[in-house]
Formats: sequence, C-alpha cells, structure tokens
Amino acid sequence: MKLSVMHVGFGGAVLAGLILAFIGHPEPPAPVAVAASAAASPNAPRTFVLKSVSVELPSSDVAFPGPNAQAITANCLACHSAGMVLTQPSLSKATWDGIVEKMIHAYKAPVGQAEVPAIVDYLQATKGTK
Repeated sequence: MKLSVMHVGFGGAVLAGLILAFIGHPEPPAPVAVAASAAASPNAPRTFVLKSVSVELPSSDVAFPGPNAQAITANCLACHSAGMVLTQPSLSKATWDGIVEKMIHAYKAPVGQAEVPAIVDYLQATKGTK
C-alpha cells in the first residue's frame, strides 16, 4: 500500500525528513537566475540583479459636472474617478441610495449621513432614470 505524507501525518513527514538526512538525497537543481551579473564568469554563482523602477499611475482629469457636485466630489473621489461614476447605467433614486449606503456600511466609506441625500440627489439628477 502506497502512503503519502498526507496519510502518515506530521510524524511520518518528520521521519521521512530524518531518513533523507541520514541516507542522503540527490542534489537539488541549481537555482535559475533572472539576470546574471555581467562580470560573472561561467563558473561563478549566478546572482539576481534588482533595479528600481518608477511607475506612473493613471489619473483622471474628468470632474463631476454641475453646480451641485460638491458632496460627491468631496466624498467619492477618494475611491472612484468621476469618469467611472459618470459611465454607470441610469438607476432609480432608491437604487442609488442603496449603493451609497453600501459604500458606507460594507466598504466603510467615510461619508457622513448628512451628505448622503446630496450625493443621491446628484446621482439621480446625473445618472438617474427619468
């Protein structure tokens, strides 16, 4: 009967490790280097070369349009770009209210309850169903 380490448990795994330590085992394969040092000879051990890189994250210059955009600008741009919000489908006021409440309670968005009506009204006026 063939037993795996899973079947023999921790003690079996320790025993197998001790047996391998005493009787020996084949040499592990040589590590593969991502980039070898330029000055290294063919017999020298290979080393990794780490380089710093600079990454520029995309930004959005799209702003929330309209005169009543203060609440959504102040509370929603920390996590969402205006472009992302403005490309959402048209939804009912009740659905937008549920989404804003979900952002506050499920995702812990730091939005005060006093700001919710202004955000929902803006979403309804901009992306609401008629």
